[in-house]
Amino acid sequence: MKLLILGGTAFLGRHITAAALAADHDVTLFHRGQTNPDLFPQATRIIGDRTKGLDKLADGEWAAVIDTSGYHPSAVRASAKALADRVGTYVFISTISVYAGFATPNQDESAPLARLDRPSRAQVTNENYGALKTHCEDAVQKIVGDRALILRPGLIVGPHDPTDRFTYWPARVQRGGEVLAPGVPTGPVQFIDARDIADWLLVLLEAGTTGIYNVAGPQKEMSFSTFLDACKKTINSDVTYTWVTPDFLAQHNVVPFQELPLWVPVSLSGLITIDCTKAFAAGLTCRPVETTIADTLAWFNTLPSDHQLRAGLTPEREQALLNAWQNRVPFSSRSE
Repeated sequence: MKLLILGGTAFLGRHITAAALAADHDVTLFHRGQTNPDLFPQATRIIGDRTKGLDKLADGEWAAVIDTSGYHPSAVRASAKALADRVGTYVFISTISVYAGFATPNQDESAPLARLDRPSRAQVTNENYGALKTHCEDAVQKIVGDRALILRPGLIVGPHDPTDRFTYWPARVQRGGEVLAPGVPTGPVQFIDARDIADWLLVLLEAGTTGIYNVAGPQKEMSFSTFLDACKKTINSDVTYTWVTPDFLAQHNVVPFQELPLWVPVSLSGLITIDCTKAFAAGLTCRPVETTIADTLAWFNTLPSDHQLRAGLTPEREQALLNAWQNRVPFSSRSE
């Protein structure tokens, strides 16, 4: 297949490009040349900025375009219009953050979506990121119709992850000692290896599949304790886990999903229990969590020794919380 990838050198796009080239597809990358510009010399590379004009894509036809870099509906609308008559499938990488709320677990693709009153005037922020992705989806569907393939991933993980939201746990377990574990051991976790998305996307494109799919794993429900035990076993670490209650974490203003990645309070359980039945029925498979842990840690260990994790507790913050947890006053002993 001839594939056009908008982006393709950072994280998910990087893995999609690598998988496509490994499968002998003809890949053209369109990006600004600012992130890993020397990657994939075997691909055709077109340097340009999608927000400042798409004139460099005026020629060419592709079986599919894969939009990994669309965050604002104005930019996505422009690319969809420019390419609609010259691509077969328009793949838009969206997010589960498009959903209107996450108090309800196990939401499928029909759940209500977040929207903005004036999306054209909105800037991309953490608060409106998901709603803007909804409007991006709308733009793609309006322009290309049933030729749209929209993927809504949960937390994307694996080597080259710029957020460190998964990387924190293997790196922390490698460091050893007493580890603060959030919530309850039976609490769920959900994530998806970027390489599993990449491999599955090619299967979908080769089959001509379109539609909307939530994308997260693993295929069988996994508890937080199972995940942390897998980290310990895979890394051959002697860590011990101290499970700290959600109430304590809230009292100490610990930020869910950022300071303690993969964990959210019950009120946001929908973020880590998204229903991916449709994707699994369409052939999505997930590699063993041990493989993702090992590969992510191996990549992390190639980074400079002074690399500062962008997510997770700092050692000082974690130790302070563990000390406070150990020294807390039991409820029955508190004075009236």
